[in-house]
Amino acid sequence: MAIVPHTPALNHTITPLDSGPRWECRLYPGQLSQTRQVRSDLAADLNGLTGLTGIGAEACEDMVLCASEMFANACDHSRSGQDPEGCVVRTLDTPRPGTVRISIIDDGTRTDTTDSSPKVPRRRTRQEWERAERGRGLLLLDHLATRWGTRPVLDFPFCAGLGTVIWAEFTHPALTCAGDSRGGGAR
Repeated sequence: MAIVPHTPALNHTITPLDSGPRWECRLYPGQLSQTRQVRSDLAADLNGLTGLTGIGAEACEDMVLCASEMFANACDHSRSGQDPEGCVVRTLDTPRPGTVRISIIDDGTRTDTTDSSPKVPRRRTRQEWERAERGRGLLLLDHLATRWGTRPVLDFPFCAGLGTVIWAEFTHPALTCAGDSRGGGAR
């Protein structure tokens, strides 16, 4: 008899160790003031990938913009920004040829709110969108990334609220010829 109810795990792509460039995770304090460092580090990591030169500066800027929006959401809407010791983790990988995936991992559900899960605001009138000062980050992500989503850090019901992974994938034909450049910036 199972103690914990079993729900099937999500189908996550596991990247073999030798499938392409890998980078170390980067850990940041959960403060909005760290956004500049997140952007700078990601730009440096992306510049180390040989194949990215073929996609142009605009595509790299889109990836950096999306990562900074995901980071800001983690600081604003999770325990990462609420707790003085809160942290945010950024990962970068190539799950398949031609695709770069950026993930942001937060410290979990805030204690001062009922629901902090990432959602694209969809029910706004044109006038509400024009007056809105917030709520465009995930909409921007939805338009710029090839695909994106969220998942819990751990897929166990009793671990709900321990953290959320928000990820975005960017696909471009120039990335398919990107070689393994671990010595030139990729780690």
